Amino acid sequence: MKLSLYFVLFAFLVSCSSTDEFDTKTAEGAFKAAEKLEKDELFEMAIKKYSEVKNRHPYSRFAVESELRIADIHFKRENYAEARAAYQVFKDLHPTHKKSDYVTNQLALSYYHQLPSTIDRDLSLALKAIQYFDEVMRTHPNSKYAKKAKKYRADLRTKLAEKELYIANFYMKKDMYLAAHQRFAGVVDSYSDVEDLIPKALLGAGKSAAENGDKPTAKQFLDKLIKNYANSEQADQAKEAAREYGL
Repeated sequence: MKLSLYFVLFAFLVSCSSTDEFDTKTAEGAFKAAEKLEKDELFEMAIKKYSEVKNRHPYSRFAVESELRIADIHFKRENYAEARAAYQVFKDLHPTHKKSDYVTNQLALSYYHQLPSTIDRDLSLALKAIQYFDEVMRTHPNSKYAKKAKKYRADLRTKLAEKELYIANFYMKKDMYLAAHQRFAGVVDSYSDVEDLIPKALLGAGKSAAENGDKPTAKQFLDKLIKNYANSEQADQAKEAAREYGL
């Protein structure tokens, strides 16, 4: 308890010494004081000071910048849910802001960094991240953020395709062949941009259709795999499967 009190007192004294040089009664002075606190990594105090700028000087240009700085501090501290909310509010209130490319990209990254590290968990936030990365590329194609947005988008699309294959393989193990086929075929139809995974999806779609008794559909997928991905490992497996199922 004593240590925490000492820490609070120390932080207060540091903040006072950090901001004494500024006239915090003015918007600019209060903003510079908040900047100094942020630079000194006194983040909670910085957020409080930026909030004061917003509330006491709402029509100042520093109020808008303070909104963005608060979002940036949340992001810097890896509080991505709070950052996401703050960037979203900023984006909604200031859609034509000069930093709109940055804000949209940060919003996408806030979703991206909340995703789990493994594909067997909920990846629904990936769709929102993709939505905003797409917006960066569409509305700011010449922005420095557009190129990185494209890479992040590709990574997310791969994760989503892998998730679908994971579910499809689970259904195969449970002998739920129709459900498995729908997932495999869905990857073929919806994730053609994730080309490395298409051979696996085609093979799975063919085998699951065959197991479900739909030989014409099975042949269609296996033939497509053998023709379009002749040098893949899955093409050899497709030939073996075709013989096994009498296709």
